Amino acid sequence: MTLQQLEYITAVDRHRHFVKAATECGVAQPTLSAMIARLEEELDVKIFDRSRHPVEPTPTGQEILRQARIVLQHALQLKEIVTARKEELATHFSLAIIPTVAPYIIPRFISLFQNNFPQSEVRILEMRTDEIIRDLKEAKIDMGILATPLKDPDLLEIPLYYERFLAYVSPTDPNYSKEELSSAELPLQHLWVLQEGHCLRNQVFNFCTENTPVDKQVYEAGSIDNLIRIIDTNGGYTLIPQLHQPMLHKAQLQNIRPVVSPPPVREISLVVYRDFIRERLLNAVADTVKHIIPQDMLDTRLKKFSIRL
Repeated sequence: MTLQQLEYITAVDRHRHFVKAATECGVAQPTLSAMIARLEEELDVKIFDRSRHPVEPTPTGQEILRQARIVLQHALQLKEIVTARKEELATHFSLAIIPTVAPYIIPRFISLFQNNFPQSEVRILEMRTDEIIRDLKEAKIDMGILATPLKDPDLLEIPLYYERFLAYVSPTDPNYSKEELSSAELPLQHLWVLQEGHCLRNQVFNFCTENTPVDKQVYEAGSIDNLIRIIDTNGGYTLIPQLHQPMLHKAQLQNIRPVVSPPPVREISLVVYRDFIRERLLNAVADTVKHIIPQDMLDTRLKKFSIRL
């Protein structure tokens, strides 16, 4: 069994196609197929069901693939110990980020990271919280940026910044006449929310009173931009992240109301699996985020100290 064979089977699992996997790995398809066949012979098990189109891992193959990704990640971490001593960061990694944070970080992150670390390659994915947690544990991704705390003992959370929620209120809504809204009195009536699966949806409900009936007809939007457009057309209100405010035009800014008593805040963290050792990479990602987020929102420890694992 070799690391190369493990790379081959994980590539086939990603593409569900032997030719595409071979292309990614830079080898001929017969070579890749032969190496996988040898691994299956050594383990005395079929990893892939080749009768399926596209090809699928067998039940036992799924377990092997899960462990193979972990082994490959650990092998990469060993290389990172060596590269950490070199002057230039040269690595590749995957970063997942939740949809309600991505618009405020990713556009600038891409250019800043490429300029500061030109020898490194990053694959950025927009995913829901439950998907990020699953893929971190299965070593499909290296790190995630999402709302915390997660209270998961398998994961390490590194707070990046703290973000307030603001109310976006239609001029036709009864709340519009108020200069500020109390988080203890936010009604569920006329509230528009994100679709199930977005962590922001759960956070919004945590801030709203439960004794007010929800409107009978509710549309759960897929993005904050859609929520705002719905409110502009249909009335009602929602809660939006503080970093979304600069994306509003002048007329829409008149619909913003602060939420107080207490102000609702979410913690955004960089999250990795608990045995992650690529300390220099963590600091490179965190330092890039520090140049994007306003200083008054950053975690105080992140402002003063480097991340130590």
